[in-house]
Amino acid sequence: MKTAEVQHQPQQQRFVLHLDGAEAVLDYVITGKVINFHHTFVPVEFRGKGLAEKLVRHGLAWAKAQQYQITASCWYVQKFLR
Repeated sequence: MKTAEVQHQPQQQRFVLHLDGAEAVLDYVITGKVINFHHTFVPVEFRGKGLAEKLVRHGLAWAKAQQYQITASCWYVQKFLR
């Protein structure tokens, strides 16, 4: 697997990594100036490679640059907000 780049798909409110026919995703919902990261998913065969962390760090950096108030109902993203 080559190193995938995180792509932002704002219409779907998600960040995605395309992985040899599969996708890893970080989903969010925006309400006003609040962004809630509510779901991460990495296919089983790609887990343990730091891909979820890559998605989360990218998403959080984007949200911060956009000056959103960041919240997370996803337990995995919550770990990065502590």
